[in-house]
Amino acid sequence: MSEVLLVEATEELQPLAEELERAGFSVSACPWAEVAERVSNGGPIDLLLVNLMDRATDATIRELLRADVVPPRTATIAILHHRELADLDPALSLDDFLVYPAPAEELMARVRRAIWRRAGAEGSHLLRRGDLTIDQANYKVFVGGRPVQLTFKEYELLRFLAQNHDRVCTRETLLNRVWGYDFYGGGRTVDVHIRRLRSKIEDSSHTFIETVRNVGYRFRAG
Repeated sequence: MSEVLLVEATEELQPLAEELERAGFSVSACPWAEVAERVSNGGPIDLLLVNLMDRATDATIRELLRADVVPPRTATIAILHHRELADLDPALSLDDFLVYPAPAEELMARVRRAIWRRAGAEGSHLLRRGDLTIDQANYKVFVGGRPVQLTFKEYELLRFLAQNHDRVCTRETLLNRVWGYDFYGGGRTVDVHIRRLRSKIEDSSHTFIETVRNVGYRFRAG
């Protein structure tokens, strides 16, 4: 499910948010002051839908859209009035713009195109399995949008399992691929790391790693 962050949401824009949700997007809202924190500390955001109506010439907003705040993988679409098109700064980091009011079909087309374009450049860095997202470019893990702090070995173990989802990985395979062929530890090392990993990424709503008795482990997104 693609994550859309609606910046400076207003009651006027609520129908757009509802259209996106009906189309299967996950939509949340935040003010300008919280954008940098949300994109850096929250889960991966696929699209910023930015309300620039009556704000197109606001110096603070223009500076934020020029700054290195938005990750390369995140697309940005501005919403503005037709009369503001002439004032839209070409230096702003925008993938597209939407003139309000706009039909739902146009909104969906622009949103999907912007996300697809960014995914073509950056999507290979993101490994998604259900509610789990692994940002392989930045060594970050998110569960349901919540960042999870892992050690390097826990991260590598999770990534290998997720890359081989639905396949049983023996303890020997995991030792060889995550710790290396020259590692002298036994299967107990894998079990300890799996237990720690589960305590960080699993809860009552999420179970990712299945134990295959006497063999090893299997990743199941669910």
